Amino acid sequence: MVDKNEIKGGAKELGGHIKEAAGRAVGNERLEAEGVVDQAEGKTQKNYGKVKDAVKDQLS
Repeated sequence: MVDKNEIKGGAKELGGHIKEAAGRAVGNERLEAEGVVDQAEGKTQKNYGKVKDAVKDQLS
């Protein structure tokens, strides 16, 4: 079963990719940097969800 953190993290990571691309397209370095940060946060949250789900599977 997929943990809600995996879904939320994946969405945040995707949003970060979009934000980074938009910042690059319009030449806004701040927006581009925010996108990179969002990607990192999303990836971390997604991985947390995977680990949490794996631990849950091992305990059941």
